[in-house]
Amino acid sequence: MTIIQKLTIPFLITLLVGSGQAFAEDSWWKKGADILQTFEKESQVSDASIGEIGDAFKEALKIGSENVVNKLGTVDGFNKDTAIHIPLPKELNTVKNVLEKVGMSGIVDDLELKLNRAAETATPMAKSLFLQSISEMTFDDVQTIYEGPEDSATQYFKKKMSASLGTEMRPIIENSLSTVGAVQAYDTMIGEYKNLPFVPNVKADLTDHVVQKGMDGIFHYIAQEEAAIRSNPIKQSTALLKKVFGTH
Repeated sequence: MTIIQKLTIPFLITLLVGSGQAFAEDSWWKKGADILQTFEKESQVSDASIGEIGDAFKEALKIGSENVVNKLGTVDGFNKDTAIHIPLPKELNTVKNVLEKVGMSGIVDDLELKLNRAAETATPMAKSLFLQSISEMTFDDVQTIYEGPEDSATQYFKKKMSASLGTEMRPIIENSLSTVGAVQAYDTMIGEYKNLPFVPNVKADLTDHVVQKGMDGIFHYIAQEEAAIRSNPIKQSTALLKKVFGTH
């Protein structure tokens, strides 16, 4: 069965209009209507036309993922973003509360800053994994994403990338925690805490915490980029996107 035989008119409508919202006349809604008229008149759409639509969608995802990585992989990409700022591990809440009460909040804040710096340093490693996941998308993957919920592409990335992304980021973050001084800051904080009387023992895995929160932050913004692509696909950054989604 060919790619065209797999496609139905309802699917083409779903594929071409994304979330189903009506866009400007020169948007991909109009492009989709033109292709559907060709389908009805000639009982087929060229493989090239459908292939270009799929390629353009993948290209939009590529641009979106690069935007996210470039945004978060800079100084304060995590630290000054309230949506994804990395707090101390919950295991350290007791330490934080105790030290703040005795006027040592600066030590706590210093460690928290350095956790975010470690995530910012490791985030650029995600770019190649996103590009690989997009390049490996089959036509069926693209079809599933188009037909699925608003965050289908994000969920695809999570399923495809989470294990490898965590593996890739772990040594980078572990090294970054040391390089940016987070390990030393942690030791200093715990040392001051243990000097206080009658405090319970605590322990936290900084690497696991920053890896998970770092991935959460990346996927948070991937979901926003996907929503932007679905609601306004005319992010005409390349010739292919202009050809498929733009004016003619």
